[in-house]
Amino acid sequence: MIYKLMRALMFKLDAEKAHHVGLKGLNALEMTGLSSLLYPPAAASPVKIMGLSFPNAVGLAAGLDKNGDYIEALAALGFGFIEIGTVTPRPQEGNPKPRLFRLPEAEAIINRMGFNNFGVDHLVEQVKIAQSKAIIGINIGKNIDTAVENAVDDYLIGLRKVYAHADYVTINISSPNTPGLRSLQFGESLNQLLSALKEEQVLLQQQYGRYVPMAVKVAPDLDTAEVEELSQAFNNFEIDAVIATNTTMSRAGTEGLAFSDEAGGLSGRPVFEKSTEIVKQFRQSLTKGLPIIAAGGIMSGDDAAKKLDAGANLVQIYSGFIYQGPKLIGDIINTLENRI
Repeated sequence: MIYKLMRALMFKLDAEKAHHVGLKGLNALEMTGLSSLLYPPAAASPVKIMGLSFPNAVGLAAGLDKNGDYIEALAALGFGFIEIGTVTPRPQEGNPKPRLFRLPEAEAIINRMGFNNFGVDHLVEQVKIAQSKAIIGINIGKNIDTAVENAVDDYLIGLRKVYAHADYVTINISSPNTPGLRSLQFGESLNQLLSALKEEQVLLQQQYGRYVPMAVKVAPDLDTAEVEELSQAFNNFEIDAVIATNTTMSRAGTEGLAFSDEAGGLSGRPVFEKSTEIVKQFRQSLTKGLPIIAAGGIMSGDDAAKKLDAGANLVQIYSGFIYQGPKLIGDIINTLENRI
């Protein structure tokens, strides 16, 4: 009830302004110790993948805390893991505003943020000072003014800078809001990128004496042949996990709604079925032990259970967190716990 009232007030604000106000509000709750009183963490249900022990199966998807400024406030809500970013080697403003739109009738969001962030050095400093013991994934991408053919250079910079500070690293090649980025999901571009990153991962493991797993985040706008092509590459290069999926370019389920014709990636309830089908297809094509982290349209515990039924090992939420609030974390954990 409290969150519904807060959401009603927040939804009167511009979406991007509400985003920042909401995060600052969570930070204030955590600093005063009220987070655990309002949203007591659910019972731990550990899940082990990628050599990591996750306290529970519910994570926060990248994009909410792009700069790692709110790690402790978000961890206090009970997430099993938090993915921060997407971060780029150099700071960038992102796309012109407005660039974030709510479609409440569909419990959906359209964004064309464009990797707005303060740069990887700022994010690393934030991770260093965070006191939380939460599992932290760091999502890396390329700067918009780096040519696609030189993208590997940006990803290598990102990997080198975050390696010592991340529990896992996500390679984002699926955002629809950086021109040409999704082309890195296919063919020789994909092979060159994964080859360079895996070689660098070996060198960094030797340098730091620890293995930091590497996941790749994919789009939902894939056909069966493309899923098979990606799966073969992930199997061959022994990628540690697949995150399925990012936002969609489709507007199915939002036709005629205000803002539905805005450019950008669509997230929320309308992407659930498409994203879940992609999870299912990847599970059929990937090596049996290669884990999948499912994201896309999870609005309830039952939705999360369907992702696991499709073949996922963990789930991430973003739009569901905006629409349902922190209570969704416990609802998912309890639903999954009762399945065991």
